[in-house]
Amino acid sequence: MYDSRSELYQQVIIEHNQSPRNFRKIPGATHDAEGYNPLCGDHLHVYVHVQEPGSVIDDVSFEGDGCAISKASASLMTTSLKGKTRQEVEVLFDQFHRLIKGELHPDKDPNVLGKLSVFSGIWHFPARVKCASLSWHTMKGALDKVKTVTTE
Repeated sequence: MYDSRSELYQQVIIEHNQSPRNFRKIPGATHDAEGYNPLCGDHLHVYVHVQEPGSVIDDVSFEGDGCAISKASASLMTTSLKGKTRQEVEVLFDQFHRLIKGELHPDKDPNVLGKLSVFSGIWHFPARVKCASLSWHTMKGALDKVKTVTTE
């Protein structure tokens, strides 16, 4: 049976891999961290600029090399986090993590994932879960002032 949603999801991932958003270094970033996925060879550096007071993320970006899933996830993450507070980022982080583990079903469960739901089937490919989560763990590490994050 043909599932047009699956094709759309694949197209979004391909497009974000080929033309990643916010693929650059932020001069004067208030937070940054490097992330590694030794299983796949992905290596990312995430930059975040947090505007005080209110802890609003006014800019977020990444650089590095990785597989299509890793790069697309980082691109979609950066577009999703701009303008969010630290508290909103925590909610997105939690929901995305549950999504890629197959614990959150965007069609049934309330969520604020938006376009990030393209990764809803990734849990069927356990080796790819780490690819999708690398940028998110690296971003969280940056906000928590952890300089290096490794997915093992």
